[in-house]
Amino acid sequence: MTALTLSTAAAAGLRADALVIGVAKSPRGGKGLAVAPGAEAVDQAYDGRLAGLLETLGASGAEGEVTKLPAPDGFKAPLVVAVGLGTQPDEDGEYDAEALRRAAGVAARALTGTKKAAFALPVADAAALGAVAEGVLLGAYTFDAYKDSGRQAGGAAKDKDGKAPLAEAAILGGKPRDKAYKAALERATAVVEELNRARDLVNTPPNDLNPEAFAAVAQAAAKEHGIKVQVLDEKALAKGGYGGILGVGGGSASAPRLVKLTYKHSKAKKHLAFVGKGITYDSGGISLKPAGHNETMKCDMSGAAAVFAAVVAAARLGLEVNVTGWLALAENMPSGSAVRPGDVLRMYSGKTVEVLNTDAEGRLVLGDALWAASEEKPDAIVDVATLTGAMVLALGNRTFGVMANDDAFRAAIVEAAQEVGEESWPMPLPEHLRKGMDSPVADIANMGERMGGGLVAGLFLREFVGEGITWAHLDIAGPAFNEGGPFGYTPKGGTGSGVRTLVRLAELTAAGDLG
Repeated sequence: MTALTLSTAAAAGLRADALVIGVAKSPRGGKGLAVAPGAEAVDQAYDGRLAGLLETLGASGAEGEVTKLPAPDGFKAPLVVAVGLGTQPDEDGEYDAEALRRAAGVAARALTGTKKAAFALPVADAAALGAVAEGVLLGAYTFDAYKDSGRQAGGAAKDKDGKAPLAEAAILGGKPRDKAYKAALERATAVVEELNRARDLVNTPPNDLNPEAFAAVAQAAAKEHGIKVQVLDEKALAKGGYGGILGVGGGSASAPRLVKLTYKHSKAKKHLAFVGKGITYDSGGISLKPAGHNETMKCDMSGAAAVFAAVVAAARLGLEVNVTGWLALAENMPSGSAVRPGDVLRMYSGKTVEVLNTDAEGRLVLGDALWAASEEKPDAIVDVATLTGAMVLALGNRTFGVMANDDAFRAAIVEAAQEVGEESWPMPLPEHLRKGMDSPVADIANMGERMGGGLVAGLFLREFVGEGITWAHLDIAGPAFNEGGPFGYTPKGGTGSGVRTLVRLAELTAAGDLG
């Protein structure tokens, strides 16, 4: 991953291959380009004509825009990279953290193949510095483990054009000896390293990441970071009565697993449980997905990857909160031993489920894991899953839906997501939709009304949350896997959706600011 440093050096005197500055649109309908704080030295070297020069080159200050020009005389960096920040804040206002995060990510990606870049973006405080650091690390991400031509002799990843990611970034304006700035940099590094690990897992082909392999990755990370880990294999699952996980995984040659990760802090007063859907490949089972709908189904374990990353990040940050992560891992395949439409499964809770569609499998593995999590009586449970196509239809490819059995908790999650730059939207759990899951042969069916399918799935999950426990469900089916081109700090492929929101929830809980 890109090495980050803080620097108090002057922009002109820092040795680097490129100098990144910010530009913005003038506010309130004003005309012209505004040069953002941090770029003063470059502007002065151009005799105050930097904005006009960039406009001549076509720059408008829009988010995601990159304009390159030769550095002025006297600068040790030969190249200036001007990145758009969107609309300039009003007087005395500060640039939004997400605008800084995206701009840094765009610049880092534009500088693929560069050894060192200096980032002179607006860093008004430690929070802004943290946002820039996150953006650099997120934007420089590359996954090429399966491309021989994409690796250097030393093993460094390269992009599709054979260029290595930005190797080093120095953030100007940071205060290396200031505790707040150092903490912001350390937090950004820990969170993004784990988020990028989640991206790696999502991008790994399913022939190399089955439930057993995923569990092994979790075990190794747990050992490294002092996290207690328990793995239930197929025999333990059968003995325990985990009918949902066993039913979904029964059609595959790769047996299912339930992984429990436990991070505890001696000063913790609260306990959070995170539950992740981990379908390492989803063919749909007997209810087979058609061609065009199964090519990216390696990403159906994104929820488990997010939970795994969040627990490890919480441990690395030493948060004063107990966090338990549950990874419900299975591969959903058709075979003679696969669960069939019409089968009835007895879940870990004892409740029976009539399976009407084997492609509605995520809710079955989550049901078992939610009940297991509930047995420990945590203060709150949050599950994360690429659960329904209906949520993608409702909210698009960049926004996840949030459902909960407590309106205040749902609002807190949406606010936390917004704070860290993840797009989310509160969704209801209409009681009238529950009746559609009534079954003549079981306690509940795994399908209900077609319209509002994402909400139906949320209602199904609620059935497996222990009484009196605050719970929320994040349906990340849209933003978990980017099939289009990269944008901002988001790459093509696995995105790590949900990780930052879960970490922020843990931080807020540790600080006593979340219930």
